[in-house]
Amino acid sequence: MPLIFFSIIGLLWSIPSDYFRDFFSEPVGEFVNWGTIGLLIALTYYISLSVPLFFGMLLFSMILVAINFWISQNAEMPLWVICLVIFVIAWIGQFWGHKIEGKKPSFFKDLQFLLIGPAWLMHFIFNKLGIKY
Repeated sequence: MPLIFFSIIGLLWSIPSDYFRDFFSEPVGEFVNWGTIGLLIALTYYISLSVPLFFGMLLFSMILVAINFWISQNAEMPLWVICLVIFVIAWIGQFWGHKIEGKKPSFFKDLQFLLIGPAWLMHFIFNKLGIKY
């Protein structure tokens, strides 16, 4: 699930957003794009669920932004190509896992479950660290 989330952000990041770069000053403008806007929308959902969950997902989002920025600046292939390959492989793994599990993926019922997946994984990290959420 984190790879799917990462690849979606990377694909959104790849949508041309020159308007944002022109509107914001130099250091900030590099990070304002459709991917970070998508993350901000997701983070508003997470804060409505739980403040500690929001901070965990904010940290995770900052890592995603850093990785996507690094790839966009340093990779020989375009970011969208890398993220599309990761997206396809991650979804194959997701469907395979659900087939082994014998359960139909929940996101077919409600797209909100696409946002629940990363929060569900954060739940395990919080439990390991003893953080109440």
